[in-house]
Amino acid sequence: MKVYCAYILKSLKDNRYYYGSCEDLNKRLANHNSCKVKATKYRVPFVVHYFEELETRSEAYKREMFFKTIEGYQRLKEKRII
Repeated sequence: MKVYCAYILKSLKDNRYYYGSCEDLNKRLANHNSCKVKATKYRVPFVVHYFEELETRSEAYKREMFFKTIEGYQRLKEKRII
């Protein structure tokens, strides 16, 4: 069974977060850190700060979108994730 991830990366350059979703978190992190992702190439290196495993790509994407909302941000702050 495939597992999908919603994740939060932290830039060691600017201490800011990047929210995403993917099928293979290790491969995705490697892509970010090798400057293959346009949105983050000027903020490398990154480390995985937090992730959740989900059963479907759709669930992972919805979770990523939730992280990017005000409510999601507040929940992440309340749980001291960010």
